[in-house]
Amino acid sequence: MVEMTNQSRPPFRLGLIAMPWALFNRPSVQLGALKGYLSQAEPDVQVSCLHPYLGLAKSLGLELYREISQDVWLCEGLYAGLLFPEQRGVLRGFLAKRLKQCKGSGTQDIENLWLKVEAHLRQWLAGQEWARFDLVGFSVCFNQLLASLLAAKQLKALRPQLPIVFGGSSCVAEMGSSLLKGFPWLDYVVHGEGEMVLANLCQVLAGRQPALVPQVLARTQQAHEEAFSGCQFKTLSELPPPDYDDYFYDLRREFSGEPFVPELPVEFSRGCWWGKCTFCNLNLQWHGYRGKSAEQVEREVLRLSERHGCLDFSFTDNVLPGREAAPFFAKMASGKRDFRFFAEIRVNQRGETLKGYRQGGLVAVQAGIEALSQGLLERMRKGATVMENLALMKESLALGIRLDGNLITGFPLSTETEVRETLINLDFVLPFTPLTAATFFLGHGCEVVENPGDYGIRAIVQHPNNRKLFPPQILSGLTLLINDYRGDRARQRRLWQPVVRKIRDWQRFHEARRTPAHLTPPLSYRDAGNLLIIRQELPGQATLHHRLRGISRAIYLACETMVEFEALARMFPTVGTAKLATFLEELTAKRLLFAQGTRYLALAIHRTTGNGL
Repeated sequence: MVEMTNQSRPPFRLGLIAMPWALFNRPSVQLGALKGYLSQAEPDVQVSCLHPYLGLAKSLGLELYREISQDVWLCEGLYAGLLFPEQRGVLRGFLAKRLKQCKGSGTQDIENLWLKVEAHLRQWLAGQEWARFDLVGFSVCFNQLLASLLAAKQLKALRPQLPIVFGGSSCVAEMGSSLLKGFPWLDYVVHGEGEMVLANLCQVLAGRQPALVPQVLARTQQAHEEAFSGCQFKTLSELPPPDYDDYFYDLRREFSGEPFVPELPVEFSRGCWWGKCTFCNLNLQWHGYRGKSAEQVEREVLRLSERHGCLDFSFTDNVLPGREAAPFFAKMASGKRDFRFFAEIRVNQRGETLKGYRQGGLVAVQAGIEALSQGLLERMRKGATVMENLALMKESLALGIRLDGNLITGFPLSTETEVRETLINLDFVLPFTPLTAATFFLGHGCEVVENPGDYGIRAIVQHPNNRKLFPPQILSGLTLLINDYRGDRARQRRLWQPVVRKIRDWQRFHEARRTPAHLTPPLSYRDAGNLLIIRQELPGQATLHHRLRGISRAIYLACETMVEFEALARMFPTVGTAKLATFLEELTAKRLLFAQGTRYLALAIHRTTGNGL
């Protein structure tokens, strides 16, 4: 018998699917990374990536799709009503209320949306040549679980012998096991980092490897009990750039012309180098933190830009690397390309570091603000102070960086004092880009779940909204990303209502302004060398102007970055500590200055920096 070489082996054909509600203007980084790796490491595995979310975005309209994709319960509920028709009674009113909050919903109602979503899925499934695949995999991340379950069920009905595998952040460990037990049309679930694990599954199904690694959960076969240490990359230098060719093929097929400019996801790192936030469960699929070098990311960005004609990139990292990000953006700043980047950052990435990021093209950030109470920040283990949060909000606005951030309400065991502190500090952040009120939820695998007693939690239960999505006999066997708890939840909801209302007022204040804050900040100053004029807008009041001359001006400018009282006293010895303290208190009372302990921070933005760099 002649042994088959790699070149003579028949190809193993893998189809990878990203369902709604992935962002339509971005290719799936999960699919792109898997295809890029498999194409390089397993040349006898042919990978095709499918993006049905593009077709649904076209069917619903881009604005409505975008709005729905920002509401996890609306996303999952629309497909839940199709997968479980018996749930429509409880879902109808629940979803209709959420749909009314969506811009672009117009006269759309839930029944009409169900018809459109169902028609799109049926037509998309019918339009694919499923016989060309030996295995089909679904990338199941946030907002994609119910859509993937429904599509997999209908696909299995069309092709009963076609194996189906799930993987992604919604399938890790117990969550993946419960999906496999609860939905008989699933054959495999991959948990953890997917590249090498999926390669193993393909080779086993092709008869080229003897057994599955433990990270593959199989319905019909037991995985090896031995530990398998090679299922996660030790370094991301082994990873090739993501392959987005199939996304652009699907994009051209769905849309004529160019209705939007795609934003390309890129990975700088996996995991989180901080990794201490008590509420976070974003890193269940990773073990440890690993990052790429600045040179490797530069090569990927240049290659992807040239291949796909794109200038906009979004880093998928939980947080930009502390060491390699600065040299990367320095390289971008030294080039001649007008790249734009989005990234998640920590509040300590400020000052000259943030300025360097901006010079290299960072124009939008998601920042881990989370709280404006020092006690809450400490119990959340954010490793930051309230003043540092304000400093980042101020600097982002001054540099022309759009900052998105959440303020978590209802954190277990929050006190009246912490809520009162939050309300007071909301007055000081009024000039800056508003945060979003985010109700605390119990994320599977987070520190709060692992040590519930430390947070006054008596029992962990299914989230009430999950009870609307799933029939009770199915829900009872599922482990899901979002949970609820018995403890002081009702008290927290009442306690935080004034904060929620005040955040809405903050948002309305900025929406009503004639000029965007990055062009004319609500709190700004102009400097004439011996005279400082501070312009201050307040809700429902005439614009105020404050004049600071001589040493008063100098003291205010000395607070441009966070400064200790003792340092100010040394800088201005002729003023006297009592008089200096009184002056600083007056500025704080006018909310021109923020004080925390013995530190001070001026809040007004220099008018010439309001337009960015």
